[in-house]
Amino acid sequence: MNDIGMPHSGHDKHLCFLHNMGYVNSNLDKYKVLVKDGKYVCKACGRVAVEEKNLCVPEKL
Repeated sequence: MNDIGMPHSGHDKHLCFLHNMGYVNSNLDKYKVLVKDGKYVCKACGRVAVEEKNLCVPEKL
């Protein structure tokens, strides 16, 4: 996937985008890897991720 039509660079790898695209329903085991033992929280949507690259506005927990 590329960034064409995305609100910012890398958005196609952010949890909010993945969730909106149904990633949780179709790839639950892969989604769990992204969130288990999360170290960052997104200040925009509140989702938690292991890596900051998977959030729009990450802040270390």
